[in-house]
Amino acid sequence: MIERVGFAAELAAYTDRHGPVTIGLAGAGQMGTDIVVQVALMAGVRIGAVAANSPTRPMAAIAMAGHDAGHGAIVSSAAAIDSAIEAGRIAVTDDLGALCASGHIDVIVDATGSPEIGTFLAMEAIRNGKHIVMLNVEADITVGRLLARKAREAGVVYTGSAGDEPAATLELIGFAQSLGMEIIAAGKGKNNPLRHSAVPEEFEEEARARDMNARMLVEFIDGSKTMVEMTAIANCTGLKPDVPGMHGPEATAANLGQILCTQEDGGILSQSGCVDYTIGKGVAPGVFCIVKPRHPRAIDRMADLKVGPGPCFGLIRPFHLTSLETPLSAARAVMYRRPDMVPIDRPVAECGAVAKRRLMPGETLGRIGQSDYRGYAMTWADGRARRALPLGLAEKSRVTAVVEPGDLLTHDNCTADSGLLVTRMRAELDASDQQFLD
Repeated sequence: MIERVGFAAELAAYTDRHGPVTIGLAGAGQMGTDIVVQVALMAGVRIGAVAANSPTRPMAAIAMAGHDAGHGAIVSSAAAIDSAIEAGRIAVTDDLGALCASGHIDVIVDATGSPEIGTFLAMEAIRNGKHIVMLNVEADITVGRLLARKAREAGVVYTGSAGDEPAATLELIGFAQSLGMEIIAAGKGKNNPLRHSAVPEEFEEEARARDMNARMLVEFIDGSKTMVEMTAIANCTGLKPDVPGMHGPEATAANLGQILCTQEDGGILSQSGCVDYTIGKGVAPGVFCIVKPRHPRAIDRMADLKVGPGPCFGLIRPFHLTSLETPLSAARAVMYRRPDMVPIDRPVAECGAVAKRRLMPGETLGRIGQSDYRGYAMTWADGRARRALPLGLAEKSRVTAVVEPGDLLTHDNCTADSGLLVTRMRAELDASDQQFLD
């Protein structure tokens, strides 16, 4: 028998004392299904309930995870969720409020991908004294700082998810910082081919083959997801996009440290401390951190260890397991009240949106990954000066002036839907951010 080590041993010890960590999951799409299956393979965590619009996908996920027929119980109240958990079953509900109010749920995981639903869910979790794991970076980059602030005030944990590229990148950044290295840049290798004009109709067949929603696939292909993820890293660290939209060079695993470094060291960056991505070979599906040791001896040692020629080096985590790692964040939030990833309490970066096609006054915009717009990362100061419409507010916004392809969506050519909670909370955040302009 192989003994458990590290966090596996800590989780086992916690379970012996307190019982398993019980997760309330919102969303049963690709990511949510992965989480249901993964948790069934782990010791020390369990799914207590799954919330979705329809019971079809949650019940299919429960069956896929190997549970017996009848293991899923369709319910409609917090009390019924608790009863199902007490009976050793997984509750299935369409009521996010009931999910968050359940007494046996320790932590909520948001796998919905919707800025509006994610904002509502996080607020419900916080109101009910539940920790919240956001596998919903779109909501996080829009109002995450405010949600994190409210979570702290309520004494609960707000965290991004382990396994998603931002949190995986933060692991590398923290490792390098602990060794006293200068952080030159950090980011990801882009996993899907980049085509800014992509629309879902072109990718239906590929999406079916990959068991994905075509809109979600396009969110990756048109670059929106990369812009969202790099904005999230920036907002958790203080690293910034060097230029609007970032550079996105064709840097490989072999020369990453010589390209995404400062111009002074022969690279393309105008300054140290940036977020960026690469479309070159050998980095995706991993993440990276470009570092510069602060002493010639350390530079020589890293070169001798074949990390690279120096003086800057690319540290690469060659994988990220997305939703398969999410249960680890849920467990750490409960066990240690510790986030894996949380925005710092000052503005750093903004993810705006640029038009994919000509947008006309009177149109109502669709979702991220459709045909109207794509994400576009910039510094917060630049976004504020240009009155950029945050990407997370674009859905259901009304176009008020002609927007040409490639032009930035702004508060001057679009009006966000004030009926949405995420819009109102972003307005609250924007008002509080006035202090950073004074």
